[in-house]
Amino acid sequence: MTIRQALLAGLAAPLSDLGVDLEDVEVSRAGRRELVRVVVDRDGGVDLDLVAAVSSRVSQLLDEEPLASVIDGAFVLEVTSPGVDRPLTQTRHWRRAVDRLVRIELRDGASLEGRILDVPDDETVEVTVDGERHSVPRADVVRAVVQVEFNRETSVESGD
Repeated sequence: MTIRQALLAGLAAPLSDLGVDLEDVEVSRAGRRELVRVVVDRDGGVDLDLVAAVSSRVSQLLDEEPLASVIDGAFVLEVTSPGVDRPLTQTRHWRRAVDRLVRIELRDGASLEGRILDVPDDETVEVTVDGERHSVPRADVVRAVVQVEFNRETSVESGD
């Protein structure tokens, strides 16, 4: 088991108890220390109070067995939320991006840019493209990323 896998396995349940999803753990070298980056998210987003609570809990877990022996020596802990460039891969990612503009690349080579209206189930996402509602099977999605919008003036188009 890699360091990353051990940390993912050891941190997921305790962080779930705090109401967050563990999205990823990255471990890299930073000088003489390891940099442990823990990426968390939740419905409604992540605020600084939550980052502090997660940081405290992860620090405690990394100082106790069984995780204390996973990282040798000193480390720097960073707790963060996913960036906007994170691909939408899980149902929860899509659900949290409802009302956001997204670029979707499809298996057939086509691409769509539209606003997520709904995620009715694990297999489908509803988007509006140029005022027209589309039901996109998630199995056909190769990559989907939320687009950054500056000065957005309107809300979700109903498509109805």
